[in-house]
Amino acid sequence: SRDYSAPVNFISAGLKKSAAEDMSEDDSDEDEKPVKQEEIPKEFVPKKLKTGGNFKPSQKGFVGGTKSFVDFGSWERHTKGIGQKLLQKMGYVPGRGLGKNAQGIINPIEAKQRKGKGAVGAYGSERTSQSLQDFPVVDSEEEAEEEFQKELSQWRKDPNGGKKKPKYSYKTVEELKAKGRINKQLSAPQKELSQVKVIDMTGREQKVYYSYSQISHKHNIPDDSPQQPLGKDSKPQGFALPELEHNLQLLIDITEQEIIQNDRQLQYERDMVVNLTHEIQKMSEVLSHEETAISNLSKVLEMVEECERRMQPSCENPLTLDECAKIFETLQDKYYEEYRMSDRVDLAVAIVYPLMKDYFKNWDPLKDCTYGTEIIAKWKSLLENDQLLSHSGQDLSTDAFHRLMWEIWMPYVRNIVAQWQPRNCGSMVDFLDSWVNVVPVWILDNILDQLIFPKLQKEVESWNPLTDTVPIHSWIHPWLPLMQARLEPLYSPIRNKLANALQKWHPSDSSAKLILQPWKDVFTPGSWEAFMVKNIVPKLGMCLNELIINPHQQHMDAFYWVIDWEGMISVSSLVGLLEKHFFPKWLQVLCSWLSNSPNYEEITKWYLGWKSMFSDQVLAHPSIKDKFNEALDIMNRAVSSSVGGYMQPGARENIAYLTHTERRKDFQYEAMQERREAENMAQRGIGMAASSVPMNFKDLIQTKAEEHNIVFMPVIGKRHEGKQLYTFGRIVIYIDRGVVFVQGEKTWVPTSLQSLIDMAK
Repeated sequence: SRDYSAPVNFISAGLKKSAAEDMSEDDSDEDEKPVKQEEIPKEFVPKKLKTGGNFKPSQKGFVGGTKSFVDFGSWERHTKGIGQKLLQKMGYVPGRGLGKNAQGIINPIEAKQRKGKGAVGAYGSERTSQSLQDFPVVDSEEEAEEEFQKELSQWRKDPNGGKKKPKYSYKTVEELKAKGRINKQLSAPQKELSQVKVIDMTGREQKVYYSYSQISHKHNIPDDSPQQPLGKDSKPQGFALPELEHNLQLLIDITEQEIIQNDRQLQYERDMVVNLTHEIQKMSEVLSHEETAISNLSKVLEMVEECERRMQPSCENPLTLDECAKIFETLQDKYYEEYRMSDRVDLAVAIVYPLMKDYFKNWDPLKDCTYGTEIIAKWKSLLENDQLLSHSGQDLSTDAFHRLMWEIWMPYVRNIVAQWQPRNCGSMVDFLDSWVNVVPVWILDNILDQLIFPKLQKEVESWNPLTDTVPIHSWIHPWLPLMQARLEPLYSPIRNKLANALQKWHPSDSSAKLILQPWKDVFTPGSWEAFMVKNIVPKLGMCLNELIINPHQQHMDAFYWVIDWEGMISVSSLVGLLEKHFFPKWLQVLCSWLSNSPNYEEITKWYLGWKSMFSDQVLAHPSIKDKFNEALDIMNRAVSSSVGGYMQPGARENIAYLTHTERRKDFQYEAMQERREAENMAQRGIGMAASSVPMNFKDLIQTKAEEHNIVFMPVIGKRHEGKQLYTFGRIVIYIDRGVVFVQGEKTWVPTSLQSLIDMAK
């Protein structure tokens, strides 16, 4: 009888047999009995490995494995090979795996028959029982033995003859919920895969599926191969019920989906409760804010209605401008948001404008220029739109204060300016000065450009400098702080009228200077210099030409008339006049005087007297300095060459001392000017070291000489190799490229500054 408890369709993993041997074994299958564990030779029983592992043949491959152990290497006896001997010499034990630690396996490949005709992996994992994962390495011999006995017991039949209990796997609700959350996150790619069209051609008939999930749920149709009839001792095999399995699986899936869907719905409802709770809180805050706003608006409305009631003519207690300002201050302080959002323009037009008109009805700006400035400044803070403070644009539709000033205050200003006389500028200037910080900028510009400037321009056109007793600067200059560059168009006609008036002018008339002097800082430097050169300098040149220089009887009026304009004309223009019209005559008189045996003491006084008539700024000019030095040279030559000079005692010494003194003064003045310039540059940040360090080596020597009270001055007319000679106390020196040379017995010797100071002391 056949043993149906043996595995069906078993494929041995041992040596491949021929077809004849397979046929003989099938014929004698009924007489054969399965090899039992006790019949296996002792040497072929699996032994524990050195690593603690053991060989675990599966139930299906044990018999085949036994045959493999017996026949392993049997073919070698028909050959001359010595492979078996070599393996044994290297430590190989038959029945164990290869390798140093016997970690190899005897049957590395084992075939496994699929249930149906599906593709690879369609019926689950296809791992064989003899894979490497079935031979875990254990940590101890006790564990290895226990694991071996457990695996070995699976080969034996249950002595009680009972069937193995099926193992069931359960899923908890929490696992389903977790799975549902994961699937929810991956819903997008699964949705795309669920819409893929799949054609299954693994069976006899072509089938079309519309998702990959339908492949795993398709029925396992049993093979159509004819079944063998049941024998007498044969046991019936189980029947496959794919429809029932499908329905059960479908019910399970539906139940799982319902659980997952209910969990998602519960989570959604909880989130909705939280969201609605927050919404309720927000709405309660909004409701509270709206209630507060309604209450504030009600109070604001009551105050506005009270103002309108008190503005009625029949009211016993009429509203005043000060009381109205206090009401608006209350609105701004206590109800700022409502006041800021309200239409202040309409509110001011309805309430404030009538009161403002009544307030200014008897106002004369020129008589009381400060009237209303405080109340208007208060209304400016109440009504002016904050958004317009960043620019000076005119927007009467959005700013109540600008509209108030333009419609209520501006008409009074227009009327008073129309009656105003420009020569009486004091009252109008005071009026605008007092209102300049209150009136909007664009309104003030309108007053100056459209009302004041046309009046001034018309008055300048009618002004005559020859007949008008009031100087023009007295009623033009007060407008400079307010109008500034706006007055530029008036300067050109003023200069033309002044030039016409100066055509017949003589320098003896000092009134011209009084008229022109106030305009020196008003006109630009270029226009002022051009005006002086064209209209004043020629007149002064004619006056100097008329000057007669007489040492015995000198008339200085013409000279005083010219020098009196020194601050009005530039230094260069004045120096040009003196070089051209004064010094030629003055030097000529000096030469003629020296040629007639003069008194040198009188000449010295005459020279010093004329030099004292000029200011230090004029004397510092190189041209004037050269002219006076030329006079000294003429005097020195006259003293040296004149016989009479020797007859007059002390004449040469006096002239030499005069020359020495004047040259020293010039040198000291130059040094002082250089120090002032250095200090000014240091103050302006141009030369930080200029105030402490001299500009050059000569200045350093001058500074050291002043510190030690040593006279340091140039020697007039003396040079060495083109270098100026100086006296440093009693020593004669010259400076060349930052080095001091001292005059020795035969040559010039370079020395240090400290040595020079020691020698001079």
